[in-house]
Amino acid sequence: MSEYFRRLVKRDPPPAALIRFRCAKLHRASAPGADTSVSEYNTIYDVLRARGWKETDVDTEWHIFWADKDWIHGMFDKIHLDPHQHVNHFLNHQELCRKDLLVKNMKRMRRQLEKEGRADEANKYNVYPVTFVVPMEYNMFVEEFKKHLGSTWIMKPVGRSQGAGIFLVNKLAQLQQWRPAHNWKPPKDGKDVDDDAEVKEGPEIYVVQKYLDDPLLVGGKKFDIRLYVLVVSYQPLTIYMHRGGFCRFSMSRYSNDLSNMKDLGSHLTNVAVQKNSGKAAYKRTGAKWDMHRFKSYIVNVAGVETANSMMEDIESIVIHSLLSVQKVMINDKHCFELYGYDILIDIHYKPWLLEVNASPSLTANTTADYDMKYGLLDDTMSLLDFEKYLTGSELQIGGFDLLYRDGLRYAPPEGSVNASYLGCANNRGRQLERLAKVRAMDFASGNASALAAAAAAVVPGPGDKRASVVAAPALPVCLWEASGLERAPRTVRVFPTPAPPPPAAK
Repeated sequence: MSEYFRRLVKRDPPPAALIRFRCAKLHRASAPGADTSVSEYNTIYDVLRARGWKETDVDTEWHIFWADKDWIHGMFDKIHLDPHQHVNHFLNHQELCRKDLLVKNMKRMRRQLEKEGRADEANKYNVYPVTFVVPMEYNMFVEEFKKHLGSTWIMKPVGRSQGAGIFLVNKLAQLQQWRPAHNWKPPKDGKDVDDDAEVKEGPEIYVVQKYLDDPLLVGGKKFDIRLYVLVVSYQPLTIYMHRGGFCRFSMSRYSNDLSNMKDLGSHLTNVAVQKNSGKAAYKRTGAKWDMHRFKSYIVNVAGVETANSMMEDIESIVIHSLLSVQKVMINDKHCFELYGYDILIDIHYKPWLLEVNASPSLTANTTADYDMKYGLLDDTMSLLDFEKYLTGSELQIGGFDLLYRDGLRYAPPEGSVNASYLGCANNRGRQLERLAKVRAMDFASGNASALAAAAAAVVPGPGDKRASVVAAPALPVCLWEASGLERAPRTVRVFPTPAPPPPAAK
């Protein structure tokens, strides 16, 4: 929707003509008539081209590089980036997105707060199922397993995605290969599983989680929620949440019968699993509901208060999971990250964090899915503001709402029906058009110097003979009151809170 800005804010030359991009082929598709797979572009490539930006294959002469994780790990530290260049991953993103490290960071944060006497804050980090990492925590897992004999546990490999390698267990005999030998040594923390020679000699590292066997069902089908969260900085932590998430449904009826444990199609909702169901309904719907439809369903069956409480709890999961890694994440001004959060809802409408994806799938399986992901990525580019249209004070940009910034959590105004923007109607088109009109009025108000400064702030790509200014100077502040977009947000300080005073000496 950047065309609103281009049409209403006249600048010469158009800033889009100066932007250069690189894009990795991130989607793997089966080659016709062969068992092999080929790499293809996905929706992000369409978005970058549609914005009028120019593709380049030069290693370093680009404004944005939508890279794969291998490039980040292998090349990011070996090249020099100018201030205007951005890549789509933080260097040690695995601290949040590897299943074992996510749990480790959440547990560490909870223990720290409990030690400081902040029990209420510590409870905010108890949002994932009981989890152990095997083989390292095998003995601890056995102790917990014996407390809940007959319960079901789910095994997930820490280094794989899309449902690969997942299975259910309810007997210790099924985990014998993860029982550590006397001479087995665990890998060093933070080391990539695939790069660890010691791990290759031993069993693959898994997380084993207590299976949530009482999920909320819709029409007898299990589902989870995929949400999109954009982090543009960890210092200060700045989080935007998109309204365009969706529910992913199983195409089979759910049953917690032990005889049904091997039917992963009824337990896993991953697209990679469900696309092989062979059911016509999947081809028609993609087995997905958008978040607005899901929220409307919850309001109808459980009421507005339950829906609001659930959405606020989901936002709290996002905020506190990111707070748990804030101090260990390597913050870099060149980096941003679009995370895919997977959330499961139980029958009590309590959300549980399943995992966080650093490279959520951007390949669509229906027209509606493509439109949603296209809008999500277009809003991401608008928010990153390579063309220097924004002021930095905006609370909403397209489908993204500011959720958290430097200790403050942002929410709808007091007295609103909705306590969260998550699941509200995605008015991204109308909002971007109104925002573009406000920026056009700012530039047309006689402030020619601001227009020239914004134009100069776009660093030209290779071959553009124009003076470059790396950082945009301060532009006129866009007052929400003047634009009709005033939201008077309700802000709540989340973290840190003052530690309780020590007990007085007797």
